[in-house]
Amino acid sequence: MQQSDRIYLDHAATSWPKPEAVYAAVDRYQRELGAPAGRGVYAEALAVHDRVEQARTGIARLIGARDPRQVIFCYSGTDALNQAILGAVRDGTHLITTAVEHNSVLRPLRALEDAGRIAVTRVGCDAQGCVDPADIEQAWLANTQWVVVTHASNVTGAIQPIHEIARIAHRRGGLLLVDAAQTLGEVPLNVAELEIDLLAAPGHKGLLGPLGTGVLYLRPELALEPLRRGGTGSRSQLNRQPDELPDRFEAGNLNVPGIFGLAAGVTYLHQRTVERIRADSIALTTRLLTALAGIKGVRLYGPPPGTRRAGIVSMTVEGYDPQELAVLLDTVYRVQARPGLHCAPLMHAALGTLEHGGTLRLSLGCATTAAEVDAAVAAIAAAAG
Repeated sequence: MQQSDRIYLDHAATSWPKPEAVYAAVDRYQRELGAPAGRGVYAEALAVHDRVEQARTGIARLIGARDPRQVIFCYSGTDALNQAILGAVRDGTHLITTAVEHNSVLRPLRALEDAGRIAVTRVGCDAQGCVDPADIEQAWLANTQWVVVTHASNVTGAIQPIHEIARIAHRRGGLLLVDAAQTLGEVPLNVAELEIDLLAAPGHKGLLGPLGTGVLYLRPELALEPLRRGGTGSRSQLNRQPDELPDRFEAGNLNVPGIFGLAAGVTYLHQRTVERIRADSIALTTRLLTALAGIKGVRLYGPPPGTRRAGIVSMTVEGYDPQELAVLLDTVYRVQARPGLHCAPLMHAALGTLEHGGTLRLSLGCATTAAEVDAAVAAIAAAAG
């Protein structure tokens, strides 16, 4: 991966730089192939179809899905979450979610709640952003249908006890939808071992693909209603949407240039391995947290270094508004981080940072180096001083 003078620490928003193979794959599609997926029998169209299916197979292998057809291509992580939430919900039911969630979960649920279709309980978290599975069990009602929970907070990096939550949901006859926006591709994740029923994620973060890509995994026996209906290139004699996966949920032309890039990103992950990426992330996050903890005026949020934390560090610096600090770090030191509420207002309310403009978030990716971490720490120390 090429580096630059930018110290890019906003990987929780999108990964950059991408592996060189990602750029090459998008360029090859645009310049040499240019055909839609599943819409032709000429050579280029068949080559496109094969590459799209290779991407699907690579993601299925990455998450431990039994059948690649269980992997649906979407246009973002938000699109995938909306398909899962709006496609699976039954009127008159009760859902459980948490204070840790992103607006991609909170807003679809609020819209359904405002329409009188469902009731929602939002369980809290501790001061580090961790959810207690016992709180989810206590919130369970006779008509609870399922639980929606993020795998890791995009504010504190806290990794939630997904398997325990899944067992509670299944013991009670419910389902579990996981938002893996901050973990897929960066933390080993097996849907069978964790007993996940639905999993949504963007393709442009840990999976290293371009923006405009997303994936949704669903257990094959689940009955979801598609949000879009239209051409799939299959069963064209029918005026109803096909029932077969993945066609049922992939109406209209796929973002093939994005999926080509995504396929290259996933290939890179298999070659480097998520386990190695995770080990490197833990080491760099520990390095960052340890150094920041020694700077006067810096307050850190989230769990201590280790396996319960993704590569995300939120902080405040005494005397600075987060937006002001972010601008200073970029303009003077070229350190790029994300200030604000991070589309997670309930999480910031729980941390006590909602009324103060949120936090400054530093987020690491598989391209982050120790030298970049050290340079960011030096810049923050200079600003704090």
